Amino acid sequence: MQGNDQVHSWTLVTSQALDTAWRVVKGSVTLAVSLLAAILSYFRRLHMHLGHQLKWWIGYLQRRFKRNLSVEAEVDLLSYCAREWKGETPHAKLMRKAYEELFWRRHIKCVRQVRRDNYDALRSVLFQIFSRGLAFPSWMKEKDIVKLPEKLLFSQGCNWIQQYSFGPEKYTGSNVFGKLRKCVELLKTQWTEFSGIKDYHKRGSMCNILFSDALLECKLYEALKFIMLYQVTEVYEQMKTKKVIPSLFRLLFTRETSSDPLSFMMNHLNSVGDTCGLEQIDMFILGYSLEVKIKVFRLFKFNSRDFEVCYPEESLREWPEISLLTENDRHYHIPVF
Repeated sequence: MQGNDQVHSWTLVTSQALDTAWRVVKGSVTLAVSLLAAILSYFRRLHMHLGHQLKWWIGYLQRRFKRNLSVEAEVDLLSYCAREWKGETPHAKLMRKAYEELFWRRHIKCVRQVRRDNYDALRSVLFQIFSRGLAFPSWMKEKDIVKLPEKLLFSQGCNWIQQYSFGPEKYTGSNVFGKLRKCVELLKTQWTEFSGIKDYHKRGSMCNILFSDALLECKLYEALKFIMLYQVTEVYEQMKTKKVIPSLFRLLFTRETSSDPLSFMMNHLNSVGDTCGLEQIDMFILGYSLEVKIKVFRLFKFNSRDFEVCYPEESLREWPEISLLTENDRHYHIPVF
C-alpha cells in the first residue's frame, strides 16, 4: 500500500514537473515566435520604406537628369506625333500627314526632342556633328581658330567686334576677345575629342554629359555664332576686292539689316540665343561655315516644294549631311533614320 502511494506520488510530481516544463517551453516558444514575427514585420516595413525611398530618389534623379538633358533620347516618331498633334483641326491633320510621310517614305523611325530655346538650331546641328564624330571643316584645319578673334581686330581692323553680345548675357566690352577666345578654344577642344573617338556608344555617352551642362553649351553656341561672323567678314572682304562670292552671301548683303558684317552682327547675330533663333539665311551661313549640308524637313510646308530644303542648296564639295525637322521654322528636332 505504501509502495503504491510512493508510485502515485512520483507520478504526480513527474506530471507536474512535465506540465510546468511544457508551460515554460510553450511560453518560450510563443515568446520566440512572437519576437520573430515582430522582427519579420519590422524588416518587412523597413524593406517597404527603403523601397519607396529608393524609388523616389531614382525618380527624382531621372527627372532631374531628363530636365537638364537638352537633347532627349530617341522616341518613336509616330507615337510622338500622336501625342503632340491630337484633334481634327486642318493644321493637326496636316502635321500628322507630314509625320507619316517621314515615317513611311523617308524612313525616319524616331525623333530626338531638342530643348526649345533660341539656341536649338545650333544645338541640333552641333549635337549631330559630335555624336557622329565628324571631322573639322577643311578651312579650320588650315587655321588656328582660337586666334580668329584677335585676327579680326588686328589684321582686319574690326574693332566694332567689341559690341558682340553673348546671347542672354548681353556682354560687351574690351574683354570680348578674351571671352570669344575661350569659347572658340572650347569648341576646338571638344570637336577634336569627339572626332577622335571611334566608338559610337562612347560618343553618345559623352554627348549626354556635354549636352546636360548649360554653361558649356552656351559657350559652344557662342563659338559657332562667332565662326559664322568670321566667315561673313571674310566673304565681305572678298566681295570688296571684286572676287566671286557664293550666292547666299550676295543675298545676305543685299538686305538693309545685314549689308555688312557689323550690321549683320548687331541686327541678327547678337539676338541669337537671347530673343530669337537662326533665320533661314543664317542656316545657310551655318552650313557653309561648318561645311555640312543641313537638310531640314519643314513639316508645316507639307505637300509643297518647300517641304524639304537644304542649307546651303549647293555645297561646294561632298559635305556631310545633317538632318533636322521643324514644325514652324523656329524650333528644331533631330530625326533618326
